Amino acid sequence: MLIGLVVGAALGVLAHVTMAGSPWLAAFIGNVTEPVGKIFLRALFMLVIPLIISALALGVAGLGDIRQLGRIGLKTLAYTVAVSSIAVVIGVTMVNLARPGEGLPPELKQQLLQRGTTVPPAPAAGATGIDFLVQLVPSNVVKAMADGDMLAVMVFALFLGIGLALTPTDAARQFEVGLQGVYDVVMRLLGLVIRCAPVGVACLLFTLTAQLGYEILRQLTAYVAVVIAALALQQFVVYSLSVRWLGGMSPLVFFAGVRDAMVTAFSTASSNATLPTALDVAERNLHLPQHVSRFVLTIGSTANQNGTALFEGITVLFLAQFYGVELSLSQQFTVVFICILGGIGTAGVPAGSIPVVAMILGLVGVPSEGIGMILGVDRFLDMCRTTINVTGDLAAAVVVSRGEKSRSSPSPLTHP
Repeated sequence: MLIGLVVGAALGVLAHVTMAGSPWLAAFIGNVTEPVGKIFLRALFMLVIPLIISALALGVAGLGDIRQLGRIGLKTLAYTVAVSSIAVVIGVTMVNLARPGEGLPPELKQQLLQRGTTVPPAPAAGATGIDFLVQLVPSNVVKAMADGDMLAVMVFALFLGIGLALTPTDAARQFEVGLQGVYDVVMRLLGLVIRCAPVGVACLLFTLTAQLGYEILRQLTAYVAVVIAALALQQFVVYSLSVRWLGGMSPLVFFAGVRDAMVTAFSTASSNATLPTALDVAERNLHLPQHVSRFVLTIGSTANQNGTALFEGITVLFLAQFYGVELSLSQQFTVVFICILGGIGTAGVPAGSIPVVAMILGLVGVPSEGIGMILGVDRFLDMCRTTINVTGDLAAAVVVSRGEKSRSSPSPLTHP
């Protein structure tokens, strides 16, 4: 994908310099690169609804019977929601302060908007926050899917996961297995689509740079810098404070103990692939109770992805700035809300957050073509945010373990 970004951007800049405004270039963009890029994006959108429903429902159901799990399940859920919220707020705040997407001339932004998706109509006059809350619950989930009302679809998926967690019957377990099958199939299809990403990215970037020249590359660099800075803040400030104040463990001891898992996460860009290493360091280096660490880390590999939630919030607001789409405070709140849920329902595999980003872009009226820029640098950012995800899972295990007696040793946190 990085090669696709470089090739597409270089050829686009060359075309912009040598043939800007020519009928041949316009025809090539309109008949070749733009359609190919749109097909790639539509393939991503096609997988969004089945992925969100299966992943989010399974993530919530994986918490098990809340009544039986008691304080471990509740502590895990409360910590996940709280830290994911902090991560998204950090990302949204930094992107609003740094404004990495701004700088394009207004006429170019207007041209891009006209070629992209249509901005959804403003809420009807007199609409209130109560109306918004009422509309979160779909009266017809099939209609919500057809209308692209992804908030309502996500609420349905949450209810579905809660129902699975609270229904201890064989039929419910069979349905959960069926949902896992849907998830597995969708992830395989997503993998096939991502394999075509180099071509899709090259076409999307050629289309953008042929129209705009090299100006977007400066903004892309600023975007990467904002993401890295926000991830570093989450990693070294938020997690340090949480393991010290809530977990009773020295941050230096914590980071020294989890370094093997961090390296594995960075190299694989997959929370799921890092799970065995995370389980090993939790028990061998951090000396956490096995029954706590195994529960928290297994659930966390899918349901506690703080770095992913942060990345999604920054990406959506960056592209909104890039295209000149002004998001109101309520729309930004909606982005924050979806990103928190996305941290629960995003697949713990490389590029698992891309369909969620594409869905949010469509929901708030930001042209999805801009995702081509993100995909070109996403592999590196994916490695970084996966490291934060895995570190966050281990920090959650430390916090939840405090006060829980080990089944094999008298105290989980007093070992040297």
